[in-house]
Amino acid sequence: MGAYRTLDFVINDILNAVNPQQQDWVIRCQIIDELRRVIESVESLRGATVEPFGSFVSNLFTRQGDLDISVQLPNGSYISAAGKKLKQALLGDLLKALRQTGRWRRLQFIAHARVPILKIESKNSSISCDISIDNLHGYIKSKFLLWISEIDGRFRDMVLLVKEWAKCHDINNPKTGSFNSFALSLLVIFHFQTCAPAILPPLRDIYPCSAVDDLQGVRADAERRIAETCAANIARFKSSISKPNQSSLSELFISFLAKFSGLNLKAPELGICPYTGQWEEIKNNMRWMPQTYALFIEDPFEQPENTARAVSSRQLKRISEAFEITHHRLTSNSQNRSAVLAALVRPHEVQFLTRTPVTNGSYNGGRLNNTSWNQRALTSPSPVQNQHRRVKNNHQGPAPSFAHNSAVPKPHHHPSKDSTRQTPSQQHQNKPRQMWKPRPSREIVDE
Repeated sequence: MGAYRTLDFVINDILNAVNPQQQDWVIRCQIIDELRRVIESVESLRGATVEPFGSFVSNLFTRQGDLDISVQLPNGSYISAAGKKLKQALLGDLLKALRQTGRWRRLQFIAHARVPILKIESKNSSISCDISIDNLHGYIKSKFLLWISEIDGRFRDMVLLVKEWAKCHDINNPKTGSFNSFALSLLVIFHFQTCAPAILPPLRDIYPCSAVDDLQGVRADAERRIAETCAANIARFKSSISKPNQSSLSELFISFLAKFSGLNLKAPELGICPYTGQWEEIKNNMRWMPQTYALFIEDPFEQPENTARAVSSRQLKRISEAFEITHHRLTSNSQNRSAVLAALVRPHEVQFLTRTPVTNGSYNGGRLNNTSWNQRALTSPSPVQNQHRRVKNNHQGPAPSFAHNSAVPKPHHHPSKDSTRQTPSQQHQNKPRQMWKPRPSREIVDE
């Protein structure tokens, strides 16, 4: 661990900076409430509910993270499945209603995407939202990631770190031919599966088939079956661990970079399969044939979908170079704080990790003005935070659960500021700091 002492401290500072705080949760809950009121005013969406999913539900979002919203159409207790044309029409109606409010900007209707999306940004908070219709598939994938993060606390920290690093190197944008955030999360899962000893199991050991195929019939029943299966298998895996992996987060990040260096050379022949937890030969996998993608990262919850389908051949080479260059920089003998920061975060964010705070900054989509990110990340618990803890203690149930009050994740954590002075086993064996989560409002949980 001593070999990466500078990296240890920098990673801890980055996690403190990007980790969502009370205001980040409150702002997103307010946005959800606002959208619910707008949707209630749209005649064609009467009876529809607003359900967050994505990183907000999986608790893998950063302070600047977008908000994913699914508008679930009324279908009694059964799972609804609107066709693409209907989704396009309904999003068009919603677009008109949002424009009339004057409270949103940068409205963009991507009607012909694989999943039609309406992109908007709140004028008050600068938080971007992606709105889709009946995206229960996205919701269940978010829940799987939440459950996986409960196996080992390092998973969540690693995903947040990898997202920041990917943004720094401009490889977290499917519009330009690189990764989406879900694919990055799957890369972290795959890395944790292929460590020695493994931190995570093959995902077939958590759920033995394609989960989205089982989303049929009565929604509550389908979700309960999936949740109970996952809970039992996760408990079985955790109880079977005889030799836990004690690598520090910095060691895991270095090996992550090493593992995917030269990815462009492997990609023509090998696909990444978190379902089996190993590299798979494309020519021997009939689900993936014919291979028409530059890179294959199979969606373990919706096989054989490729989560890296947006990655282009040109960008794949640049992605591989980002892995290689960062690995070289972080393992060089001339390692210093400035060099490490430059390799991990964007230039405009470095200043917030190094400057002395001057005055309190205003909220701007998780971006701070005139205030150190670190200072904001270390704010003390508020009365609202203590209230949430009391509510949580009164409402805890069996885990994992698809109960509708789980749309807002349970408390999760990341290492304390002094964690880099601890041994790897002390640092990451699920003894993290309490994080504030909002008390779920009836508008959010009534899904």
